[in-house]
Parts: sequence; structure tokens; C-alpha cells
Amino acid sequence: MGTLRLLMLINAWRFIQLYVTMHPVGCNGETYRKGKFVTHNIRIAPSILSADFARLGQQVQAAEQGGADLIHIDVMDGRFVPNITMGPLVVEAVRRSTALSLDVHLMIVEPDHLLKAFADAGANAIAVHVEACPHLHRTLQTIHALSCRAGVAINPHTPANVLSEIMHIVDVINVMTVNPGFGGQAFLPETLPKIRQIRAMIEETGRDIALEVDGGIDAQTAQQVVVAGANVLIAGSAIFNAKHSVAEGIKAIRRAVRK
Repeated sequence: MGTLRLLMLINAWRFIQLYVTMHPVGCNGETYRKGKFVTHNIRIAPSILSADFARLGQQVQAAEQGGADLIHIDVMDGRFVPNITMGPLVVEAVRRSTALSLDVHLMIVEPDHLLKAFADAGANAIAVHVEACPHLHRTLQTIHALSCRAGVAINPHTPANVLSEIMHIVDVINVMTVNPGFGGQAFLPETLPKIRQIRAMIEETGRDIALEVDGGIDAQTAQQVVVAGANVLIAGSAIFNAKHSVAEGIKAIRRAVRK
């Protein structure tokens, strides 16, 4: 009888282990990692693409005072994406307005020619698109040589496995959860499995790689991406809009994550 009970306990324990492995999410945004629950330090990165450029410095300062963890800057060239936005001069102006880390996202073709200009302007992290870089490893090495964190962004249609050969050198992965080019787009839920897959790839490396999500992030979608494994939430129109203050937009996203 004692042996039977022991076998039942062992089987029950194995079932619990299997269940936790198959269902890695705990409560309050906790995630099961390597035998224990770890609460990710969720960071919020307001994207100035949606800010009022007539008072850009004030809006960046409002984001910092409102609890932002870093500032996201979307650079578009009208070629890789249909829109044209900003360049190194804007990054330099934002650098003068805040002490927060500047996360520069280059949605441009041939980004290698401009890496130094953005680093000199004050970028702390520079992300390039895998779709725009035929020599991605070299590009990431160049970003590191400029004393910046090296990031890679991938479009919604791009599979996660394109990252497999640069996981040892990348510092930031930006999963586009909309098609890049314009702010205010609706979140694409079909990107959630890819976020989960990349989180698993990161865990396998044992490295501290930031997993960003970019596009359609607000109080309604924030928890979904955090549960999938993201730990940096880039939000533009959900933070910079006329309906509420910048601080209120940031707080709304934090509340949603902590539910």
C-alpha cells in the first residue's frame, strides 16, 4: 500500500511538472523558467512617432516624469517603409531632453551608412531590420563597436528562426506586431506565437536579451504580449494622445500588465 501511494505521488508530481512546462505562465505576469517562477521586469518605451513634434522636448520629459523606462525613436526612410520620419538631428534633440536610454529603431535600407551618425547623436541602442541587412552579423558588430546595444527587428511575416545565428551577439529583439511604417495600427494577434518562440530561444541562450514588441500596444493588448514573453512594451498612440496625459497613458499600460 505504501509503495502504491509512493508511485501515485511520483506520477502526480510528474504530471504537475509536465503541466507547468506546457503552460508556462503564472499569475501576475510571472513566467516559469528553469524550475522556478520569475517575474519579468516589464519596461515601457513610449514611441515619439506619436508625440506632438511642436513640443517634442516637453513630451519626452513628460514621459520620463510619468514613469517611462526608455524612449523609442522610429526612423523611416520612405524606401524600406512608405513613411518618412526623423533622423540623427531629432535623436540629438531628444538626447538633450532626457536622461533615459534612447532606443533607436532603423526602418531603413542600408543602415550601416548611418549607424555612426545615430550613435554620435546619442543613441544607446540601435536596432536594424533583418530584412534590410544582408550582412547582419557584421552590422551588429559595428553597432557594438560604437558602444551601443545591438538590436534586430523582424516584420510580422518573418519567421523567428532567422535569428538563430545571431542570438549570441544580439542584445535587443524587436518583434513588429504591426506592419511597419505608420503609427496607430491595430495589433496583429498572429504574432503572439512568434513572441513565445523567441522567448524560448532567448531562455536557451541564458543571455539577458530584451524582447520588445512594437505596434498596437495599449491597455488591451499589453497583458497578452507579456504573457507571451515580451518584457519591453513600445507604445505610441496609447501614450501620446489628446484623451489623457502622457503619465496616465503609461500608468494604464502598467495596470493592465499587473492584472
